[in-house]
Parts: sequence; C-alpha cells; structure tokens
Amino acid sequence: MRTRTSKRVLSRKKRHSRVRKNVLGTAERPRLSVFRGLRHIFAQLVDDTTGRTLISASSISKEIRGSVAGKKKREVSKTVGLLLAQRAKAANIQAVTFDRGGYLYHGRVKALAEGAREGGLKF
Repeated sequence: MRTRTSKRVLSRKKRHSRVRKNVLGTAERPRLSVFRGLRHIFAQLVDDTTGRTLISASSISKEIRGSVAGKKKREVSKTVGLLLAQRAKAANIQAVTFDRGGYLYHGRVKALAEGAREGGLKF
C-alpha cells in the first residue's frame, strides 16, 4: 500500500530543512528542537556537533503526566517548556538556539518557548 503525505506535512518538512541549514546546536548552546503532534508535544536539546540529545521533555513525561490531564494543549506546552528549562538548569545549560521545527511561532510552539524562557533559558 502506498502512503500519501499531505501537502501540509511536506511543506512543514521543507520549511524545517531550510531552517536547519542555518540553525546549529553546540554543547555550550544546544538546539531546542520542537515536535508538535496532534495530542502531545515533544522538545529536546540537541548537540549537533556530536549528534546527541542532551535533554528531552514531553507531555507524556512521568513528572507532568498527571498534572496536565484535562488541561488545554497550550497550557500543557507551557508546562513542558518549564520542565525542559528545569532539566537544562540541572545540567548547567543556560542558553539555547530555538528550532521551531517548521511550525509557525504561534500557539503551542510559542507557549513552549515562553515556558522555557520563564524557566530561565535564554534564546
């Protein structure tokens, strides 16, 4: 069976690849990569020089899974941003470069970024 990818998904992947040409994460300033699914949101700090994920957080993380039940998606995204910032502070990471993953800086992506900033990360 042949799979069909929607035009919207292909457009997002094109935008993401264009952005990734210029956005690079290092060990001192990792790349904050965002993936937005229909139900959940995922964020991770990536060191592109070694190709490793340093820290990750998502709406299905054990620490916040119970507390976000029944909340709106934007509120959950902000909580994920706060959790990511908390984990980054514990790992002594203060500054990141933001990779919105080809999504518009609006809604859940913006809420995650604002949560990370509130948690103390600098973009």
